[in-house]
Amino acid sequence: MSPNLTLVVVSGVLVACGVALLLERTLTRVIVGVVLLGNGINVLFLVASGRPGVAPFVKGGATAETMSDPLPQAMVLTAIVITLGMVAFVLALAYRSWQVDGHDEVQDDVEDRRIVRRAELDETSASYDDDTRDTSVDEGEGVSR
Repeated sequence: MSPNLTLVVVSGVLVACGVALLLERTLTRVIVGVVLLGNGINVLFLVASGRPGVAPFVKGGATAETMSDPLPQAMVLTAIVITLGMVAFVLALAYRSWQVDGHDEVQDDVEDRRIVRRAELDETSASYDDDTRDTSVDEGEGVSR
């Protein structure tokens, strides 16, 4: 069995474009990325399933060698449902973000920035000694732990 090179290339391009769009900040681009990624994976399942054959539920006439494998088809159907669910979820997030902020761009999280700053100061590592830190300064600034 030799896979169809065109379908392999199409699958690779769809997955690459989908991943590139998933890394964007705009949720509408993320939705397009999810759709492209899902379709790329579905094409990859079809390529991996091998040559087409006779339906496995046909009475008589179909031998085991001529039947198609139903497992890739079931996996494609499952992937379609998962992709549809992901698109619905991200679409709901984009709509809610548009209602609240007036745009669908994902903003930086303030808590994430604080965690990165603490990591850069090496406060989160095992070598950090909390006893040597001056707590009166933290209490005055209202820093919560």
